[in-house]
Amino acid sequence: MARIPQDPQIRMTEILDTTEQLFLIRGYHKTTISDIAKKMGVAQGMFYYYFKSKEEILEALINRHVASVLSMIKTMPSFTRITPPQKIELVISSLVCSVRYKDSVLLNALFDEKNVHIKDKVTRQIQLSISTCLSTIIEDGMRTQHFQVFDPKIALDFILKFVDLLVEAMYAQMSEEQLSPRLKMAGTFIENVLGAQAGTINLKLQAKA
Repeated sequence: MARIPQDPQIRMTEILDTTEQLFLIRGYHKTTISDIAKKMGVAQGMFYYYFKSKEEILEALINRHVASVLSMIKTMPSFTRITPPQKIELVISSLVCSVRYKDSVLLNALFDEKNVHIKDKVTRQIQLSISTCLSTIIEDGMRTQHFQVFDPKIALDFILKFVDLLVEAMYAQMSEEQLSPRLKMAGTFIENVLGAQAGTINLKLQAKA
């Protein structure tokens, strides 16, 4: 068996990759710390050096996924050329659609009633990551007069609530017919919150650059 890399970041990435694979195959609850260590070919004690529990790995996987989506958006060639309303549209549509990542395995684990004790914590962490990106876009929109915002922080708080509602709708596995009016309504509300021109923020099930 190949020797496990000793670099801490490489080891943590390997743990996350292995766990994500097992969650997809066996499900969150049926995957144990022992399963993860065995799959990696390492002692179980090594695992606890990096993560204290399976819930902590779930948190790390979700945060990694959100960071990956935001990074992908920002590196799109078209991102710097589109307007602030289009950026808001792209970021929110991409994040909402991304919850279906790998059959929604991470979302289902997070919303599981047995994980209610970590859901609020993870949600706050996600909102913090999203807030940095959205705040920059809002500031740019105010500078370019695409947005007329009285209080950017309050506007951001409302937008995050809309994102939460859309994610919950995705978790409920609503059909496209059910989701479409919710996306349209959320887009209209966000336009109003930002003081944007009507029809400039059109949230989609499939985000496009």
